[in-house]
Amino acid sequence: MPRCVRVRLFHGREPKLYPMRLKGEPPPVSSQVVVRTPRGLELGEVRSGPREEAKSSGEVVRVADERDLERVRQFREKEVSLKWWLKARLREKLPQVKVLGCNYTLDGGHVVVYYAAEQRVNLGGVVREIARHAGARVEFVAKGPRDQTAYLGTLGMCGLESCCSTWMQQFAPATIRMARDQQLPLSPEKISGPCGRLLCCLAYEHAHYKELLADMPKRNAKVCTESGVCGKVIKLNPLAGTVDLYTEGGGVVSVEKEQLRPKER
Repeated sequence: MPRCVRVRLFHGREPKLYPMRLKGEPPPVSSQVVVRTPRGLELGEVRSGPREEAKSSGEVVRVADERDLERVRQFREKEVSLKWWLKARLREKLPQVKVLGCNYTLDGGHVVVYYAAEQRVNLGGVVREIARHAGARVEFVAKGPRDQTAYLGTLGMCGLESCCSTWMQQFAPATIRMARDQQLPLSPEKISGPCGRLLCCLAYEHAHYKELLADMPKRNAKVCTESGVCGKVIKLNPLAGTVDLYTEGGGVVSVEKEQLRPKER
């Protein structure tokens, strides 16, 4: 297996790390390096020490010097100019396409255009025109709703920057069942992220909630307390270890789960 370091490439705000083969001594963590990928030479940041990986996404060529960094700064300005030119040009020909950003390789021979569209679009008719304007080979990469959030970066409802644009390496599978188990309101506005999909963080604590719910009565179960009060479970509070009980007398009481037993028929 190849000896690699994990490198974050400067593609938008995405935090994904790519294993890159080493040719010599490993560069220090947090150092900027030039790597060779299938697209060409790119700039990245070392985010781990050396380790053996099953496969690699490229190789580390050298530690970046001031000439490399100056070249990147020049290309960043060129990328901004190209992005706005593309927005104006595609607004005429393909108004359904949303241009997110562009990224030149370090040698300037390849440019990646990141875009979003609700339906599949044929970009073949504009590739040559864009290639002439960009002075490089053009590659289009479509981004889905979650990928757009990771690429552009945004704030979550917690007030912090979204997980997918800061540290997540892959999207966590989230389901409505997780929201139900955590007693969350099933309103889309409450359980959806800025991308419009279910919150990734629903998966973070789900295993803990399942453990807490294992010895609690089900919702709508008929139960009685040790003091003889009977009723129907209308709400579970797994973190507090209590349930809300709608009693036969028409009231609502909060009872610890240890005090409950099934109602005898």
